Amino acid sequence: MFENKTILITGGTGSFGRRFTHLMLKRYKKIKKLIIFSRDELKQFEMSNQYKTSPYFDKLRFFIGDIRDKQRLDMALRDVDVVIHAAALKHVPSSEYNPFETIKTNVLGTQNVIESCIDNNVSNLVSLSTDKASSPVNLYGASKLLADKIAVGAEYIKGNTKVVSAVVRYGNVMASRGSIIPILMKQKNKNNIKLTDKEMTRFNISLDDAIELVLLSLKKAKGGEIFVPKLKSYRLLDLAKAIAPKAKFSFTGIRPGEKIHEEMISFTESANTIEYNNYFIILPSFREYKISDYIKKNGGKKVIKRFSYSSDANRNFLKIPEIKKIISNL
Repeated sequence: MFENKTILITGGTGSFGRRFTHLMLKRYKKIKKLIIFSRDELKQFEMSNQYKTSPYFDKLRFFIGDIRDKQRLDMALRDVDVVIHAAALKHVPSSEYNPFETIKTNVLGTQNVIESCIDNNVSNLVSLSTDKASSPVNLYGASKLLADKIAVGAEYIKGNTKVVSAVVRYGNVMASRGSIIPILMKQKNKNNIKLTDKEMTRFNISLDDAIELVLLSLKKAKGGEIFVPKLKSYRLLDLAKAIAPKAKFSFTGIRPGEKIHEEMISFTESANTIEYNNYFIILPSFREYKISDYIKKNGGKKVIKRFSYSSDANRNFLKIPEIKKIISNL
């Protein structure tokens, strides 16, 4: 589906962007161009050097730019077919202390991306979201909820342009920067380790799984959907025991802006949610068709009444040996 297509990824030098670039060049050798759009010149320089010996280096382009700058986005998106929007300010405490900066990037920046995609008649846009956008309790989550609404709302403002916009929502990527696993790995030889809450649970997803969800949404999206993967959960305490089996644990309580359990589909959103074998789709609240009509055309089934999708109520939990195996392969 990417043959002779030009793809641009915002925030392309981040963890997701780097892995996405690697898999795209490996799997889709007939793409025309892959544009890395980000504001960090050092990371772009390092990433460029990484691929200089690759036979597909000539397909890569590196654009310095900020999604806050609509003019620069318009220039970068000329003749682009597919946009993956991964740029965001993601650090929860930092967002609380710098609320205006978070809004400028996550909300207004996303608006710029959407408008630029429409102005340049881009075919497909996928915007990356987070579990924190579901029933948000912190500014980061609230800003991503607004970003999701803007991406979904592209269907109402695109006019006669061809852009199909979708959102993918998943939880913390296992072992990503700032996540709990690297922190615990540094403390694995300590006798005493502090954790936040004994009952805390999280969904488990890898970068590769996140990328597969993006690719799925590009194939399946009709416009305005939010794609949510079906994942296994794990208990924070089990994760800590898998990494440091001989340690004793104490609990400090959850941090400001943190949830005990991850939520990816709220009770309210379930009214518009369709279930498939390996994922869910949340349809736009404002739409011109019935859910039953969508199901007739695209398969799936309506979720049960009073449904929500949270890490604590998940049917599938990772056991400690499974967690150890996952960590050993990181």
